[in-house]
Amino acid sequence: MTTKPVIVGTDGSAEALRAVEWAAKEAERRGASLRIVCTAELLPRMVGPLGLDDVGNVADTITQAAVRALDAAAKWAADISPDVLIDTELLTGPAAVAVAGCGAGAQLLVVGSRGSSSFAAMVLGSVSRYVAIHAACPAVVVREETMAAHRQVVVGIRHVSDCDTALTFAFEEAGMRKASLLAVHAWQSPLAFADIGDDVPGPPPPTAEAAATVALARLLAAWRIKYPDVIVDQDVVHGHPGRVLAGYSARADLVVLGRHSEHGVARVAHAVLNHAHGPVATVPSA
Repeated sequence: MTTKPVIVGTDGSAEALRAVEWAAKEAERRGASLRIVCTAELLPRMVGPLGLDDVGNVADTITQAAVRALDAAAKWAADISPDVLIDTELLTGPAAVAVAGCGAGAQLLVVGSRGSSSFAAMVLGSVSRYVAIHAACPAVVVREETMAAHRQVVVGIRHVSDCDTALTFAFEEAGMRKASLLAVHAWQSPLAFADIGDDVPGPPPPTAEAAATVALARLLAAWRIKYPDVIVDQDVVHGHPGRVLAGYSARADLVVLGRHSEHGVARVAHAVLNHAHGPVATVPSA
């Protein structure tokens, strides 16, 4: 069976090249090929006041810039990971939708947090934000501080009954990196233990923190058996989940979040993505 590629988006910016470097190393670690994609999107505001000839000239210029960005990214990736098979693809259509759509054929989709063009803008970046929420495969947003190896993967746990895909991805990443795994549950209110699991048998724990600690420990016990080579620890923290996990990202090689449709969970993911110090992976539910 052919291994699915790792796919990374570029736009020629330094931020995108950091994502390309991270993706090249990840492809090498996984024994996968690397596909580098770029969009040549003509924004609506460019089309309105221009004549047909002008539109054609602008489109050609944008396409040429995208091709140059692909060539530069491919050369950079080949220098980083010379043994990885690399190909490039020029995408069409709206950047966010086009890049996210690549995930249907990838085992991992990587983007930078922002860039110098329509590919990524604002604090996080419209494309990065869209990919992190809508990609069909696990998506990684690479922040600026990504090169130091901490030998730790952090995974956020909201509820013990709905975290299998995120935990599987996190354990696999920890195993490949020969890193430890830290499972984190953050809670804000005295009733937050219900978010992680309200079916803990026996007398009710005296505090929300104790309830969450028991539920998380019982969850991880089974995963320790499945992944005996991964050192696992847990932390239950009183605080806003987004801020807590963003803080942990400063000492992690990767922060892993389950991707859910609930509005509150999406807000947590956005908070982590906006303030993380390193790469963040969002993993779709099965």
